[in-house]
Amino acid sequence: MTGFLTVSGEAERTEIIERSKFICNIKHIESEEQAREFIAEIKKKHSRANHHCHAFIADERASVCRFSDDGEPQGTAGMPILNALKANGIFMAVAVVTRYFGGIKLGTGGLARAYGGITAECLKSAKTVFMQPAAIYKITADYEQYVKFLNKKLAVDFEITGAEFFGKVKFTAAVKLAGGGKDDGFPKLVNEVTSGNCCIEKLTEKYYCFKV
Repeated sequence: MTGFLTVSGEAERTEIIERSKFICNIKHIESEEQAREFIAEIKKKHSRANHHCHAFIADERASVCRFSDDGEPQGTAGMPILNALKANGIFMAVAVVTRYFGGIKLGTGGLARAYGGITAECLKSAKTVFMQPAAIYKITADYEQYVKFLNKKLAVDFEITGAEFFGKVKFTAAVKLAGGGKDDGFPKLVNEVTSGNCCIEKLTEKYYCFKV
């Protein structure tokens, strides 16, 4: 497991090129299903548009890549959009470029520049974040032990991602993993800090954007 760049949330850019209106929408995704849901959402939003060309990279290794020219000449839309994502080192993201035809044909070269160009420009305005491998833990402890845990500097990088205060405190933590996703030693450290007076469970391993 290694880190990668992705977009945070959504970004949008509109350009008028030879009287055609191009609208690029980009969003972070975590699966191919999420990508296709976003594409369908944009198509519904701009139901009167002539084309909804798209590309997405649905995983952190770019092994799941898809693109569509949606009626534009082959190779003039989907691939340029995908190439823009790759050129900017963006993973786990979908880009949809909607076109309202303005009556002037751009030619194959013009189309490729338009679709790839607006995607690249939209990425410039998008907020990007670095996702890193993390282990997600759920810890249940008394409030006293929770405070003790917060005040203790552990020899691992982690962030509290949520907490519930109903009797006992139930909180989750994202722990930064070393290369290869090896055991981070977090449970042992937590048990030492709380003198074993807690319940700790590893929920999953995923990619997470650490604030620091």
